[in-house]
Amino acid sequence: MEGWRTAELEKGELRHVYGEVVQVEFRERPRGEQSVYHKRILLVALALCLLLLQRSFARPWIPLAARQVDGIPQYVLDHAPLVWLHEQEAFFPSDIYAQVTNTHPNINLTAIEDPPSPLTLENLDILNAYGNNGWNVYLTSNIDVTTEPVWLTGIVPDSTGETKNIISSAIIVHDRGSGIVDAFYMYFYAYNQGNNVFFQELGDHIGDWEHNMIRFENGIPQAMWFSQHNNGQAFTFKAVEKKGHRPIAYSAKGSHANYGVAGTHDHTIPDLNLPAGFLQDYTSKGLLWDPTLSAYFYNYSGVDDSFESIDGSPVGAMYYRGRWGDQQYPDDDPRQPPPFFGFRKFASGPTGPWDKQLNRRNICPDNGILCIIRKALGP
Repeated sequence: MEGWRTAELEKGELRHVYGEVVQVEFRERPRGEQSVYHKRILLVALALCLLLLQRSFARPWIPLAARQVDGIPQYVLDHAPLVWLHEQEAFFPSDIYAQVTNTHPNINLTAIEDPPSPLTLENLDILNAYGNNGWNVYLTSNIDVTTEPVWLTGIVPDSTGETKNIISSAIIVHDRGSGIVDAFYMYFYAYNQGNNVFFQELGDHIGDWEHNMIRFENGIPQAMWFSQHNNGQAFTFKAVEKKGHRPIAYSAKGSHANYGVAGTHDHTIPDLNLPAGFLQDYTSKGLLWDPTLSAYFYNYSGVDDSFESIDGSPVGAMYYRGRWGDQQYPDDDPRQPPPFFGFRKFASGPTGPWDKQLNRRNICPDNGILCIIRKALGP
């Protein structure tokens, strides 16, 4: 009996022994067996080290310190937002210039005759000479968007958070004086995918400009604005999530509205997040995007509403007053599904940075909606 229990214990199969004490004698392994045993242990340890090293390299690099750009206060870059894209995102940050090369200017659904050519981001503001000082001009896709042209999907950020070989954001600094500086971080997407309401996709449009704004006082960040559809949210800088010194923004799936937390966000009524609603955004930690790595840079003056190029950034795109996408398709256009309680799948494209109230008094836009600066994060 003792021999049987000794053998079982050596094999690791005898878990418990009750009612008596069992004495076990362990035999010493021969030297040859010890050598093989030690080699196996060494190989297992080496394999574990290689696995851990591989996983370490596979993790996305989280940039904590932003780049340096002459003419931009370093604190504006050191506190620049990092953006989490949704894990199921299909329309990524996009090349701002590609929006020009893949479109043509329209007014009232009709192409402008003999438009300036070639149009570039440097001379785009020449379109302000047309259609009510540019307000009625639409950069209209050369290809039917329902065929899903590749340029609409944007560029997936790499493991460093960069959208390689394209410029997908604009950073605009407004020095208001008396130590107050507003930094606007503008994010560009070629396509906005709207929300689903009762299995109806509503509010899609070509072109999508979103932004965060951080207000600094003597170089210290005070509050942060998150643009969302027709309005947005403001939080104290102390309240927002951070990675190192850099705040975190969450870009909603498809719509790219910016939020301070991951999860579900109702936006049926501005500034009122209901437990459930008809219009909901969804955010999560998918891919991390660092907009500072692929950006144009500008100084802005609220005195004369002017832009100063930094590092050779094209200024015409900042002055352009028109829309960055197609005009809403008429109901008789075969691309436009039947209206759903007055709402349509395809809406008009948005205006650009010039129309984002860069000279606003508060952290929130001056749009008649009460400006609430929250001290705690929430949806």
